[in-house]
Amino acid sequence: MSGGKDSIACLLHLIEQGVDMRKVELWHHDVDGREGSTLMDWSFMADFNRQLAHAFEVPLYFSWLKHGFEGEMLKQDGYSHPQCVETPDGLLTLERDTRRSKPATRLRFPQVSASLQTRWCSALKIDLGRRALNNQSRFLGTKTLFITGERREESANRARYFQLERHASDTRFGRKARLVDAWRPVLDWDESRVWETLERHGVLAPVPYRLGWSRSSCQSCVFNSDTIWATIAHYFPEKAQRIADYEQQFGTTISRDKLTVLERARRSRPFEIEDLAALEQATRPDYTLPVFAAPGTPWVLPAGAFRSEGCGAS
Repeated sequence: MSGGKDSIACLLHLIEQGVDMRKVELWHHDVDGREGSTLMDWSFMADFNRQLAHAFEVPLYFSWLKHGFEGEMLKQDGYSHPQCVETPDGLLTLERDTRRSKPATRLRFPQVSASLQTRWCSALKIDLGRRALNNQSRFLGTKTLFITGERREESANRARYFQLERHASDTRFGRKARLVDAWRPVLDWDESRVWETLERHGVLAPVPYRLGWSRSSCQSCVFNSDTIWATIAHYFPEKAQRIADYEQQFGTTISRDKLTVLERARRSRPFEIEDLAALEQATRPDYTLPVFAAPGTPWVLPAGAFRSEGCGAS
């Protein structure tokens, strides 16, 4: 559950299919971790997911890399930090096996690429999800469906995904007999169907879409277009400056064309954000806006609906 429209649509689809919601739980990857970093993600995203889970009365479990994205990016001749996973039995800390790996250095942002070795931020989340399944005995001898919200319409890369396949953590024919399937229920949906599903259930569009973003990824996503960087530089200048400072420190830009985020921002005009409630929410970590539209209040399509500005992994 990223907190974006597509993962919310997956949850609503389960409800509409009559799934026993007592068997459903939400997992959210906390990009910046819990150790103080605020570099990449929206400040409210963790609490928004808490409010979302509370509204639908389903449990929510967080996972994160210690010191988050920023800590991994600053790795210098060292090992990646431990991974943390919330479980029904408490916090699980997964240490790194230094016997099977060598010290490494990053000191650069992930690059825009379909390769998860180059775009290592996505690999962090995928690997953590796999290890979260592999290291909980409650998934042994059971059948688990791991649901994510990718859609073919989003990119040529996602257009090639399977809708149903064995998950990387699956060992159904092995000694541990852990059966895990990966299902992408909205893979063939178009964007209209996603918004119609949220409207049918009265779920308000998440804040990034209300601000004009077409995707709800990290606020400082490496896939951000010039217009998104212009909008961040205008409304959240400290966020853009921190990214630019790291680009200067590393001697490497996020952009393949070797322009800094501030140079890219100057090439475009920012969105004119009219949703002041959403803009104010974007500056604070506690989520205070409603999850559902108030009774009798019309559901509103957000400014970012059907836009094509780059602002999320493909």
